[in-house]
Amino acid sequence: MQETRLSTASGNTTALDRVLGEEARILTREPVFINRFVRAEFLNVSFSQAGAPDSGGRLFLYPVADNQYHLHLLFLQPKETLPEGAVCWLQFLPEFFDMFEQEVLVNHTPFRFDQTTELEFIICQQSAGLLTQLEGLTALTSLLQSLQLTELSIQLLRRAIEHITVPFTVCPVPACRFLAHESEREKIHEARRILEESIDQPVTIRELSRRVAMNECYLKKGFKTLTGKTINEFQQDLRITRAKELLQQQGQTVSDVASALGYSSISHFSTAFKKATGMKPCELLG
Repeated sequence: MQETRLSTASGNTTALDRVLGEEARILTREPVFINRFVRAEFLNVSFSQAGAPDSGGRLFLYPVADNQYHLHLLFLQPKETLPEGAVCWLQFLPEFFDMFEQEVLVNHTPFRFDQTTELEFIICQQSAGLLTQLEGLTALTSLLQSLQLTELSIQLLRRAIEHITVPFTVCPVPACRFLAHESEREKIHEARRILEESIDQPVTIRELSRRVAMNECYLKKGFKTLTGKTINEFQQDLRITRAKELLQQQGQTVSDVASALGYSSISHFSTAFKKATGMKPCELLG
């Protein structure tokens, strides 16, 4: 079975990174079309024996403009074949929330704060049943199926908000008005893809902004809002993750890995690696 390291999966995986940790492996992933404003994906994930997170749900709210939000729901449930787990990842796009009056939204956590928010909630028995229906639903027509999937996803969102159990954490990331436009959000996603494809040749922010045709200031703010990391932090995480993989391959040396990832010297690479992992690169040599 083909495994995919989490940090190199396509799309916005920050919410997955936060929930599962960097050691998780995606074994399979299956997108489910719901409608233009709600997306779903089911994943089977493998963990290290000591790295499996607790089961439960996590809600992430990313403001993209005044009164506009991008919301992620992640449901993690253990499987009998431990240490594997099943994940349902729901995304509610900004257009979904246009159906609600702003006064209705701001009376409830997490919408009352115009900042990036992360909350935990329990997966109740009813929610577990809804997830089973969502994954296995079939209907006579595509319209009926879309309607039923929409109903199930809304019920899951409602129950998640009802079952929030841990006080929320508000991150100091202000809303970015320009992210209300899908074309601008796509530029951020394109910037992310470029970084993921350029691990061995780090891209400067100036070069990145030119390639995606976005102002540097907007790019930095938008990237932080949608990924939860600065561009430099994201690049560094990608390089360190790749370095771990290379160091564990037979025949690789620390010098080889440093050179392959574009570090100017072994010393620079070793310092960055130890700062990120707490270990020296030589400790991971295969």
